[in-house]
Amino acid sequence: MCLAIPAQILDLDPATDSATVSLGGVRKPVSLALVDDAAIGDYVLIHVGYALNKISPEEAERTLALLQAMGETEAGTDSLVTATGREVQ
Repeated sequence: MCLAIPAQILDLDPATDSATVSLGGVRKPVSLALVDDAAIGDYVLIHVGYALNKISPEEAERTLALLQAMGETEAGTDSLVTATGREVQ
């Protein structure tokens, strides 16, 4: 099974068909070869350095909240703060 993680596009480099994305606050270069019409601010699913497709901000937020919840299961928190700063109960 493979895991693709949502990331927000911060910067585009059309000359190399690549972008800089934010993954949990960490900036990473990724290839946009598989995604059409990507723009700064879009969310994309990232797997092994490639953006696979665009997703909505809402879907990115839900997925990031689930990933965060998986990491905090043992911590016993009642709410989460997503990458976009919204609290999820």
